[in-house]
Amino acid sequence: MRRQFNVCFRARVVGGGLVVSDESHGAGWFTAEEIAGLDTHHIQRLRVEHACGEGSAHAG
Repeated sequence: MRRQFNVCFRARVVGGGLVVSDESHGAGWFTAEEIAGLDTHHIQRLRVEHACGEGSAHAG
């Protein structure tokens, strides 16, 4: 059986640099406006949009 998952973090840059490891294909920082243009699975996009939405407990 194969299971696929994604991990999304909402964060603020405070230093350092973003790098890709041998366990990832890519990494990036995106504004809320840039999310709509990302090539992602619709469920992944929905999770990110919910996290960034005005009704979210995490919005702010």
